[in-house]
Amino acid sequence: MRTFRVMVNDTAYTVAIEEIGTQSAPVAPPVPAQTPAPTAPAAPRQAPKSVPAGDGAVTAQMPGTVIDIMVQPGDSVKTGQKLLILEAMKMANEVVAPTDGTITEIAVSTGSAVNAGDVLLTIS
Repeated sequence: MRTFRVMVNDTAYTVAIEEIGTQSAPVAPPVPAQTPAPTAPAAPRQAPKSVPAGDGAVTAQMPGTVIDIMVQPGDSVKTGQKLLILEAMKMANEVVAPTDGTITEIAVSTGSAVNAGDVLLTIS
């Protein structure tokens, strides 16, 4: 039986551990922890354009990443037509046209990170 003292959230606990078996291979001594080398910050993702949410604005219903855009400005769309794919919580979510119309502006690009309520594109 071996006894250890463990600190958890500034509270000391005494723990007794029983060794139950033989060791078949030698165990390497513990290696002291090393401080990781500093890394350069990742380049920020392109933020969506600041487009006022008004009539015809299609907004993100949840935070995620735009992984595919299926329309271009000037395209005519019908209600329910797929406009883009938004990945959220490791699931691909289709964003569909809420109404018939023409795509007037796309405010995001593939790879853009968006928050709930951000304007994705506008339909007139």
